[in-house]
Amino acid sequence: MNAEPILVGLDVGTTGVKALAISPDGEVVARAEEDYPLSIPRPGWSEQDPEDWWRASQRALAALPRATAVGLSGQMHGLVALDSDDRVLRPAILWNDQRTEAECREIEERVGLERLIALTGNRALTGFTAPKLLWVRNHEPDVFARIAHVLLPKDYVRLRLTGDRPIDVADASGTLLFDVAHRRWSEEVLDALELPRAWLPDAYESPDVPGAPGAGDQAAGALGVGIDGPGPVSVVLGTSGVVFAALPSYATDPEARAHVFCHAVPGGWHAMGVMLSAAGSLRWLRDAIVGESYEELVREASQWPPGAEGLLFAPYLAGERTPHADPHARGAFVGLELRHDRGALVRAVLEGVAYGLRDCLEVLRALGVDAQFGRASGGGARSELWLRIVATVLGIPLERTVVEEGAAYGAALLAGVSSGVYADVHEAVERAVHVRDEVEPDAGWRDAYEHGYARFKLLYPALRPLEEQ
Repeated sequence: MNAEPILVGLDVGTTGVKALAISPDGEVVARAEEDYPLSIPRPGWSEQDPEDWWRASQRALAALPRATAVGLSGQMHGLVALDSDDRVLRPAILWNDQRTEAECREIEERVGLERLIALTGNRALTGFTAPKLLWVRNHEPDVFARIAHVLLPKDYVRLRLTGDRPIDVADASGTLLFDVAHRRWSEEVLDALELPRAWLPDAYESPDVPGAPGAGDQAAGALGVGIDGPGPVSVVLGTSGVVFAALPSYATDPEARAHVFCHAVPGGWHAMGVMLSAAGSLRWLRDAIVGESYEELVREASQWPPGAEGLLFAPYLAGERTPHADPHARGAFVGLELRHDRGALVRAVLEGVAYGLRDCLEVLRALGVDAQFGRASGGGARSELWLRIVATVLGIPLERTVVEEGAAYGAALLAGVSSGVYADVHEAVERAVHVRDEVEPDAGWRDAYEHGYARFKLLYPALRPLEEQ
């Protein structure tokens, strides 16, 4: 009798790797995590040593049962520059690095903003890979002159694991060098930026990547909670917040308020709105001001009615992406009065994040997304109160899946497709993604939150002039 296949997903994250071994029916057989450091050599910079990813990946994989197949996921956008012998030339510049504002302007001037959005589905943001390459050219010409290959973080781990240097179309979409509509590198963008095509890996659909299938963490994470086609949306309440939807066809927002990338589903695309401080806003409030457990804070918030008697929170603690694309946006409490206590502050933060997610969903709806229900994940999704608030503000029920490790789980599903355990990603989702419970919108809160959202939309334009002073 043959042993049941073991499918392993490895997620190369910002703080560490997560490895997950599952059965074909989605049962988690084993888990492993390994941390590594983050380097901040200057304010606004963020770097890591790719060798740390590889060493941590080795340890995590060694802690799991022997795999039938391995799939990869990881932090998107990071620049790994290699020489002709595949040696790392400098520390990887990560997705959350902010040094490339000048290079973003250079890209939009060279390509033209409208043309850039039409080709890549996105505008130039500091997180993407292309601005990082231009920064190296502008500031480290000796390193730039030695570049022979450019990889993203998880793809460097694949190189060390298998000796192969491919990429998937989902992760390639986040480089700002990819023609997302036609699922290939954009010769037009490369020519405009004077970057050689020879540096870039061959791109494949996620299940078909040689050596080990894979996808960027957002596409893999959405697959891991069952977003394999239009209808459901993924709602992530992590440090940052994401509303992610598979698109019926390729479409871009004229202002690029949402990211549009190739999906991990072959031939598919997805759009996602991103807010930079979701559960991170609650963590900030706890650590900087109130110093209490999350459970106690949420309990106190539950004592306040929807709307917290007029108190609003603008969740722009680290700038914002969707819908404002403003790195200088800042947070605020507005409407404070003597009656407001700690619980009111917490309630306002929970609601402000929910309103930010509503902003994201409204942008996706303008792209043709018909959100029927959501699949919630991330640390904030463990709170019943917060999910109830978000479900009511979004106007859709939110489901939670049995397994919470979305990106590693999605990578394991891709491993199952590539190895023939599943016929395709749709069969993988049908067999292995299971719903644990559902939180419905609260009809008694709906009117209060529609009024609250209308007030919330006035906050950013009212606060923006303060950025310029």
